[in-house]
Amino acid sequence: MTSKKIKTITPLRLVVLAICFLNACTGSKTGSPTTTQVLSESAPIPRPKLVVGIVVDQMRYDYLYRYWDQYGAGGFKKLVGKGFNFKYAQYSYVPTYTAPGHASIYTGSVPAINGIIGNNWYNRHTGQYVYCVEDKTVKTVGSTSDAGLMSPRNLFTTTITDELRLATNMGSKVIGLSLKDRGSILPAGHLANGAYWFDSPSGNWITSSYYANELPAWVQQFNDQKLPDKYLNEVWNTLLPIEQYTQSTADDVPWEGRLSGEERPVFPHNIPAIRKKDYELIRSIPAGNSITKDFALAALTAENLGKGNHTDFLAVSFSTPDYVGHTFGPNSIEVQDVYLRLDKDIEEILQYLEQQLGTENILVFLTADHGAAHVPGYMKDLNVPAGVANSSIIADSAEAYLNKTYGAGKWIERYTNQQLYLNHKLIKAKKLNKLELQDAVADYVTRFNAVSRAMAAESIQRSGWGEGMVNRMANGYNAERSGDVLITLRPGWFEGGSSKNPTGTTHGSYSNYDTHVPLVWYGWQVKPGESSAEVMVADIAPTIASWLYIQEPNGTVGRPLQELMK
Repeated sequence: MTSKKIKTITPLRLVVLAICFLNACTGSKTGSPTTTQVLSESAPIPRPKLVVGIVVDQMRYDYLYRYWDQYGAGGFKKLVGKGFNFKYAQYSYVPTYTAPGHASIYTGSVPAINGIIGNNWYNRHTGQYVYCVEDKTVKTVGSTSDAGLMSPRNLFTTTITDELRLATNMGSKVIGLSLKDRGSILPAGHLANGAYWFDSPSGNWITSSYYANELPAWVQQFNDQKLPDKYLNEVWNTLLPIEQYTQSTADDVPWEGRLSGEERPVFPHNIPAIRKKDYELIRSIPAGNSITKDFALAALTAENLGKGNHTDFLAVSFSTPDYVGHTFGPNSIEVQDVYLRLDKDIEEILQYLEQQLGTENILVFLTADHGAAHVPGYMKDLNVPAGVANSSIIADSAEAYLNKTYGAGKWIERYTNQQLYLNHKLIKAKKLNKLELQDAVADYVTRFNAVSRAMAAESIQRSGWGEGMVNRMANGYNAERSGDVLITLRPGWFEGGSSKNPTGTTHGSYSNYDTHVPLVWYGWQVKPGESSAEVMVADIAPTIASWLYIQEPNGTVGRPLQELMK
């Protein structure tokens, strides 16, 4: 995977690294003095007691600053002001979805290597879709639903959490948690002590028999509190007077969706009146973040994380911003309110960590699994180019083209993750050249107004791409799981259903609104500062490995960032 390594070292990085090298050799200093860690022959290797990874699902980079004036002092502002902020952290692949994002953060890798190419993908051998963490060999623990038939077995590589467990002969504790199973399982890795996610039918936090045959007592006690019932009995009103939400559009606009059961997308949202018998609704309101915070604090306490002989790791993913963004869009009052409340949830976690362990003993990072696009309806209303691509039309048109050109047959097996899967058996039966067909389809689909570029999979495999859009396509391509023709859409466009004017947003593109995410470090050996150097999300895992003096994950393509943080 030489192309991945070439991409991560940009000209700007080379300049920064050269300066760092010259400073190290000559002893010259710019700005504040820097120090070099020197290990003592007699003292233990210095390590933090606890690493906490915070991933916010669908957090655009600009959300750090868009609501800045309304954040409190102890949440996002503390992380940015007292931590180190990388202002240009990027994903280096497409498509940018939840599962690949979490996998990339914790493996230090890309889908081409770790195998997580989407939330789902098509298995051409079985003719079925595969969910990223599905595992029919395990059982649900904590519920009678099928929501626990999950494990990390579809992940090809180790994670930084795996490497921590291996480095300490399984002495370190690793816990992952999220409302979404994939937001918990992929960060926790193959060797976690526990991974937990929310079960909508029962309202419980559950796991699978991959990790344990029964829930720990503390998880059962947490479930017994029935907090989802408490939260779902509360009306969702704005945290601040609604007239203060000036960073957002009006409360009722055509491009906003609605919560199921509502007639209009407006405050106050009468949650008790629209909730159903299950607990699915909690995912789409701020209480989803709050109960995730509650469960994280319970895990920290019950598992005594950070209080053992080895460094422990807590991986927390806040999923609710993704649900809210998909429904209401990134310019909605609902999204702004979710972030103002999430700010308080993060503040509570930081307060607990500092009171129990001390800032000098914790290493915290904050990032996101992807960003989000502006709603095309909103952009078109402002006369900015945008639109929606209908995947069915693209697939059906490509099918008709192939039938006309090469004869009748079922040429397109599936179109998913912006990839067309061709019928290899039919191609072989007709004695056709696969690359020729891939190139023909790629050339054909570029005639659609929504399509920016299309590439044949064979071309991607046979060439090295150092940078740019095609490099991102190559990093997202896995020979075992990906399709035959990879498509990218124009900036401002995203895939939707039959509606030309969908409500809410989505993500998945190579555009910066999807790939540019926050990356902030805080706590142990982190000096306040910021950098505009381009860094990659895949750099997070090797950075942690360097700080912990352990091996980086076995599919890592990133590199440590400490030299940029001096």
